[in-house]
Amino acid sequence: MKPTMFLNTVFVGAVLAVTSALGQSPTGGTPQSTGGMSQPQSSSQPMPQAQGPDSTMGPGTAGAAPTKVDDKKFLKDAALGGMTEVELGKLAAQKASDAKVKEFAQKMVDEHTKANEDLKQAASRSNIQIPDSLDSKHKSRIDKLSKLSGEEFDKAYIKDQLKDHQADVREFSDEAQNGSDANVKTFASSTLPTLQHHLEMIKNLNKSEKQMSKR
Repeated sequence: MKPTMFLNTVFVGAVLAVTSALGQSPTGGTPQSTGGMSQPQSSSQPMPQAQGPDSTMGPGTAGAAPTKVDDKKFLKDAALGGMTEVELGKLAAQKASDAKVKEFAQKMVDEHTKANEDLKQAASRSNIQIPDSLDSKHKSRIDKLSKLSGEEFDKAYIKDQLKDHQADVREFSDEAQNGSDANVKTFASSTLPTLQHHLEMIKNLNKSEKQMSKR
C-alpha cells in the first residue's frame, strides 16, 4: 500500500503543478505572449494605411477624366503662332548678325510654312475656321523686333523664340493627348517632334549667346 500511496501522492502533486501552471498562464504567461504577438499585428496594421494614399491616388487619377482641349481655339492660336514664326524667321534671316541665328531663322521659315499648310488641311477636314492674317497682338511682336539690329536683335529674337517654343511644345502636347477632334490631334502629334527639335535648337543658341556675352 505504501508504494501505491506514494505513486498517488506523486501523481496528485504533478496534477496540481500542471494546474497551477495553467492557472497562472492567463494572468502572467498569456498576457506576455499575447502582448508579444499584438505588437507585430499592431505594427502591420498601419501598413495598409500607409498604402492608402497611393491606392487612393491610383483610382482617383485613373478615374479623373482628363481636361479636354478646345480644338478650335488650339487651331486658331496655332495658326497665328505659325504665321508669326514665318514672318519673324524672314526678319531674322535679314537682320541677325550671327550666322547660326540666320540659319535657325531660315529653318523656322521653311518648317513652319509646311506646318501651316498641314494645319490648314486639318482645319479644312474638320470644318474649323482659322485666321488667314495676323492680329494686332502678333503684329506688335514683329514690329518690336523689327526696330532692333545686330547683336541686340539676336538676343531679342533668341529670347522670343525660346519663350514661344516652350509654350508651343506644351500646347501641342496637350492637344495631342487631350484633344477631341481626331484630325486636330493628328496634326498636333505629327508636328510636336518638329517643335521639340526647334526648342532644343533655340536652347543651344541661347546657351551659346550667354557664353559669348560673358567674354
